[in-house]
Amino acid sequence: MTEINRLAVELAASVHDAVSPLLGQARSRERVARAPGGDATMAIDEVAELVIEKELGAEGDIGFYSEDRGLVVYGRPRAFLVIDPIDGTRPAAAGLESCCVSIAVVPPSEDACLGDVSFGVVHELKTGQRFWAERGKGAQGATAAGQPLEPAPSTNTDLSALFFAAGQRGRPLLPTSVVLEELVDQSHMGGGYFDLGSAAFNLTRIVTGQLDAYVDPGRRIVDECPATEPAFLAAGEGVVVTNFPYDVAAGVLIAQEAGGVVTHADGRPLDHHPAVGSSRVHGLAVLAAANATLHRDLLAALDRGIERLRAWLAER
Repeated sequence: MTEINRLAVELAASVHDAVSPLLGQARSRERVARAPGGDATMAIDEVAELVIEKELGAEGDIGFYSEDRGLVVYGRPRAFLVIDPIDGTRPAAAGLESCCVSIAVVPPSEDACLGDVSFGVVHELKTGQRFWAERGKGAQGATAAGQPLEPAPSTNTDLSALFFAAGQRGRPLLPTSVVLEELVDQSHMGGGYFDLGSAAFNLTRIVTGQLDAYVDPGRRIVDECPATEPAFLAAGEGVVVTNFPYDVAAGVLIAQEAGGVVTHADGRPLDHHPAVGSSRVHGLAVLAAANATLHRDLLAALDRGIERLRAWLAER
């Protein structure tokens, strides 16, 4: 493991150690600020951000982009770390398992793209499990005790037996439900739909085989159906809230290196999407599946969902 990759792994562990005692505590839910991308910053987020600032400031010659601090540069960076200190703030505040620190390594440039991510680590805050991958070298995992966790993606291709997650936070419920209606209704009895509150956790559940897919159509909805933007702005308190690169940069690489297929929610490759930033242009929707056949069928279902939404909007 290179020096920078090891730094990412050790930093993720430090955040885990600082934050895990705070999981589920009432004071962790206190809203203390607002991130540049529009999400609420809670007290537990601030603890994680301070750990990152302290450790990377002492390290020097490094840059990072995090959810709440934006771009911070120390000296002459050898690399940028794209960090979500707590991906799954609400599960963390509630003491649930679906919360992680996510760190991806990219070249030291604000023009870096998701295809430039060379290493990623996702460290679960409650269980201590972690997953990591170096581009072209496969995905790995380990328990908190250090026992190996072998990737085991699902082979399911049956949408009626689909186990999948999607994200609702900051998205208007009705338009999102119209798009996902087919997938949710079809899998009610033979599968399951989950909103686990963390993109990084969702992506690593594809690695473990617990989920078949992660379907996040949010940004695709507002881009292809602009009439939904007022509803997005209302749900996001004046901001279009979607996933940003720091949410998915590490998890996407890990899922892909484990054999999964991950693209934009309209099927376009993610490689050229900017990795450093959280402006409107940085927002993205993700479609991740355990295998290519399932990804193809999920994309077709999303296409039908967007057409259904257009018809629903025209009738209103």
